[in-house]
Amino acid sequence: MAEITSLVVTLDFLEFPHVYTCRGEDKSPALNLKNLIAVSVAIMVFNPFIKSCCSFTPWIIWNLPPLSRIPEGIPKEPQVSYPVQAVQGRNDYGTIGYHGPCPPDGEMHRYQFRVYGLDTILNLPPGSTKDELIQAMKEHVIQYGETVALAR
Repeated sequence: MAEITSLVVTLDFLEFPHVYTCRGEDKSPALNLKNLIAVSVAIMVFNPFIKSCCSFTPWIIWNLPPLSRIPEGIPKEPQVSYPVQAVQGRNDYGTIGYHGPCPPDGEMHRYQFRVYGLDTILNLPPGSTKDELIQAMKEHVIQYGETVALAR
C-alpha cells in the first residue's frame, strides 16, 4: 500500500456562520483543499460531542472531483450533478446530505471535517452508510487531511 500524504484542508471560518447551521439555511460549507493529487475525494464530518455515541456523523459524501475548492450548498440528493458531481450517503440523522450543526442551547460543539484523497472512483451506491464508505475506502486512501469548526 502506498504511503498516505498530507492534504491541507481549511474552511472559511472558525465558528459556523448561521447559514451553515440547522437554525439557518442548513447548507453545506465550502472546503479548501491544498496539495491534492487524488483521483476523487471523500468527506466525512464528525461531531464527537453527541452524548449517545462517540462519533455522530452529519455528512458523508464521496466521488467528488479533485478540486482545490469544494463548493458550498451541495444539494441534499443521493446523486449530485451541480454545483459539483458527487454521491452522498445516509448520515446519522437517517437522511441524505449535509445536516448542519444544531447543538443544544448553551453548548459549544466541535465538528471535524475529515477529507480523504482516493486513488479511484468508489463503486458505492448512493445512500450508503458511514461504515460502508469506510469499507469501500480501504486500500484506496492516498491522502488525508482534516480541519475543525465550532458551533454553538
